[in-house]
Amino acid sequence: MDCGRKIQLLLRSPLRRACRPGEQRGAIMISESLVRKISQLKKQRNAVILAHNYQLLDVQRIADFTGDSLALARRAADIEADVIVFCGVHFMAETAKLVNPSRCVLEPDPAAGCPMANMINARQLREAREEHPGALVVCYVNSTAEVKALSDICCTSGNAVEVVRGLPADRPVLFVPDQSLGDWVARQLDREIILWPGYCPTHHRITEGDIRELKQAHPGAIVLVHPECTRPVVDAADRVASTAGIIDFVTNSDATEFIIGTELGLVERLAADLPAKKLYHAAPFADCPNMKLVTIEKILWSLEDMVHEVTIPPDIADPARKAIERMLAVGK
Repeated sequence: MDCGRKIQLLLRSPLRRACRPGEQRGAIMISESLVRKISQLKKQRNAVILAHNYQLLDVQRIADFTGDSLALARRAADIEADVIVFCGVHFMAETAKLVNPSRCVLEPDPAAGCPMANMINARQLREAREEHPGALVVCYVNSTAEVKALSDICCTSGNAVEVVRGLPADRPVLFVPDQSLGDWVARQLDREIILWPGYCPTHHRITEGDIRELKQAHPGAIVLVHPECTRPVVDAADRVASTAGIIDFVTNSDATEFIIGTELGLVERLAADLPAKKLYHAAPFADCPNMKLVTIEKILWSLEDMVHEVTIPPDIADPARKAIERMLAVGK
């Protein structure tokens, strides 16, 4: 068996429980003293740690709250602590600052960007609006503040269908930047949507062949995939849902085997929390390297030195905030 095949089989095996502080995981020991220092600094700084579901398990374990983009945006808006340490990629930390501008928002690693967010910039969106006059721009939160500022409303994978459903039927919709999520929304609503050609490289690494192979190996497993996946993968799934939706389904289902088509961090989290269930990650390389740049060491350093604070110019922040607030009002 070649090395690549061995790696693939290891990743597709049922995932093991996460390591807790003080436990050994291979050659890595999660330091109790490091976790203790972070806890002390949180009290000193009056800080709260938020972490996305795709973060390293160690990071998720020390966070005060974990969730998907929508849940984190809602939680960030309500935080009364002085400092928010946001463990995710840059656009997520920006969103936290937009919804709670009076708080200090720190990102442990400012290099943690998002390839999808970089697939459209403000100039390109201005040009697209000129090309499609009268179109309402729905902006996936996986985008920069500059792009959000030029959009009519934002959405997440968890509420995109609801957001678009609430828009006037006589207005065209320009959906940026994720063509896969936009395509899935268009098909759910049977509505024509203008799609920007952006995508998530991590989710596009999951192929229909990956799903088919795993279904053959585990015929009783339920296939759950994220709507950022390609259309063939979505069509091969039993259910399409956001990360929060996937967590909810697996947690509450009577089924015991699941094939999960999203980023590895979520699957590891589920395996750690639900050891009685068998989870199979859909693709060996659907792992976001940008998400994994954040570590507990970097969280400690950011709190120690209060570095990497997120700032957004007012002329961008004000209109971007309105697009986010319109999104958060949907469903209330």
